[in-house]
Amino acid sequence: MKKTESSSLSKKEKKKRAFDLAVDNIFWVIGCVLYALAINIFNVPNNIAQGGFSGLAIVINYLSKLPVGAVNLALNIPILILAWIFIGKKFVAKTLWVTVLLSAAIDITAVLVPYEYTGDKLLASIFSGALLGAGVAIVAARGATTGGTDVMSKLLRLVFPHMSYGKLVMFSDMVVIAISAIVFRSIESALYAAIVIFVSSKVIDYILYGIGKSKMLMVITEKSEEISQAIISQSPRGVSIVPVTGAYTREEKNMLVCVLRSNEVSSVIKLIKSIDPNTFTIITEANEIIGKGFKPTINE
Repeated sequence: MKKTESSSLSKKEKKKRAFDLAVDNIFWVIGCVLYALAINIFNVPNNIAQGGFSGLAIVINYLSKLPVGAVNLALNIPILILAWIFIGKKFVAKTLWVTVLLSAAIDITAVLVPYEYTGDKLLASIFSGALLGAGVAIVAARGATTGGTDVMSKLLRLVFPHMSYGKLVMFSDMVVIAISAIVFRSIESALYAAIVIFVSSKVIDYILYGIGKSKMLMVITEKSEEISQAIISQSPRGVSIVPVTGAYTREEKNMLVCVLRSNEVSSVIKLIKSIDPNTFTIITEANEIIGKGFKPTINE
């Protein structure tokens, strides 16, 4: 009986994982298509390089007429190889797949959706930012990234751990925008790219954190060190360890306390369960978080 139950649970788990992967891929495709439409309808025809490797690909397309998607993939491959070596295979495998989806979506929509908006560049910047932000948010909501400067910034943090992830991403985008201004011979192009980045960041925040609530995880486990190190290394969040004693069993364990953005919860829960399937996890709403990574500290 025990073997049958174990086998049944194993099959259920496999089905659940397959279902989750299918849902992930649906969201990733939708996000990549929105991102691709922003590039092909608004950015390429108006010489707006919005930062990141896709922005650099737009600049290279302007100089060589090579397909933006193919160039984006080619630029990502060396960075992903380094990430495979220094960050981890699981992270790279997912990022590589989404990068391939995005690159394919860019080149396919360039053919299937030949419309290009060449009117008011301010409108082009705003709508491009909205589509890019929506695309990135949808991809991020399912625990993935579109690659590019996101991955490069993770690598740079290994060399410059004192610099925040956000600052490294911003610096990388600024370099791309500066290159685009030189290549396009237009300061306006750089200014419009800044508008795209600003609008997209606001849309990302609205979609992912729109209600302003975060989540607090309280995880009771016997593998607190392994789980806490995994969360710290594979997410942008920190963890506090609190000793606890079961009132009934009198067993001594540790409770991990971690505050997350709503979109980060599912990936962190998967990470926790992969290390200790027997954890007891409580997830609560955290209506307002003041501190690093959330709202700025209030100076009274």
